[in-house]
Amino acid sequence: MTTPDSALNALSTSLTSVDSPLAANLAGMLADAIQGVIEAELSNRIGAEPNERSLSRSNLRNGHRDKLVSTPAGDITVGIPKLRKGSFFPELLEPRRRIDKALWAVIMTAYITGTSTRKVDDLVKALGCDSGISKSTVSRICTQIDADVHVLRTRRLDHQPFVYVWLDATYVHVREHRRVVSKAIVIATGLRADGHREVLGVDVGDSENETFWREFLTDLTDRGLAGVRLVISDAHAGLVKAIRRCFQGAAWQRCRVHAMRNLLAAANHRHRQVIAALIRTIFVQPDATTATAQLRAVVEQLRPYAPTVADRLETMEADLLAYTGFPPAHWSKIWSNNPIERLNRELKRRTDVVSIFPDRASVIRLVGALLVEINDEMIAAERRYIAAASVADLTDQPAELALPAAPRT
Repeated sequence: MTTPDSALNALSTSLTSVDSPLAANLAGMLADAIQGVIEAELSNRIGAEPNERSLSRSNLRNGHRDKLVSTPAGDITVGIPKLRKGSFFPELLEPRRRIDKALWAVIMTAYITGTSTRKVDDLVKALGCDSGISKSTVSRICTQIDADVHVLRTRRLDHQPFVYVWLDATYVHVREHRRVVSKAIVIATGLRADGHREVLGVDVGDSENETFWREFLTDLTDRGLAGVRLVISDAHAGLVKAIRRCFQGAAWQRCRVHAMRNLLAAANHRHRQVIAALIRTIFVQPDATTATAQLRAVVEQLRPYAPTVADRLETMEADLLAYTGFPPAHWSKIWSNNPIERLNRELKRRTDVVSIFPDRASVIRLVGALLVEINDEMIAAERRYIAAASVADLTDQPAELALPAAPRT
């Protein structure tokens, strides 16, 4: 097995190379550093340095016991001080574990960045820890991520209104009842009144049916999601029904990218380039009136040689042009699902490494951990996704806010 090319892989190769002078030196330096931290912690605990006479001393040292510790620089031996009275174990190390906190961070990072559980043991060995690590230990380490993921999925959403909401799904393979099945990962992101985006929620279900989507959206509104003016998504029947039920008073924008695919699928292969070019002219119009006029003109142009495409485009008019009811400066951000599609591609890149997840909880853990990081980046971004002033104009208008979600049935 080989690990992906990375700085971490290069470092591990250097550290574990027999000919590398860095390996022995770094391990020795790390052992000295850890020992120094341990001794300093003990001195602070008992109120005196080694061999120091002090009135504040509360205990006496009584030698050391050796402990093997696995670190990113390999296995090292440190001395755990013994006391005349009671016992001492440094906070730097987890009691009764052979893995120090730094290595725990490496393993968790490896998991989050797409290294599957079955590969983590090889990763640890590549880092110089010859004793390796069991799958059960990896699982225990990864459950530490669950707390942050739980906060992301259950936090209140009433701190700001979210004027735009993007919804999408991607699929992964999960082992369930001794079978490998396909599961839908559904994700919601939203634009806050200050122009920054947030991840609103994530869940995993058997399919994208209306019931599942309605439960997911109801959870968002139960947590305080309000102020929604426009929801952007593809035209999955179950999703659209759930949107109309849970976000009454909000408009729905059919993703123009998905719509284009649907239209071209009904076109003769020879005509697809011309049809695509005609449809794109709709989205370069400067206002709602000309956009509507252009869509109707394109329908009439297509009707003689692509009647099915013309009929489909005609029925899409209201939902495909919903974006024109909002500030033109926002149009390129809200007429498609591209913002969340990019997020989904990143998730897919990571989940593809795992290939088959052992259960639903492991999907939530990995995807949730990635979304926690992405959410932090969105909130902390110096550049707002949409200018705050133009978003504020929407929230200041006496617009209909999203009504409370219908009760689950």
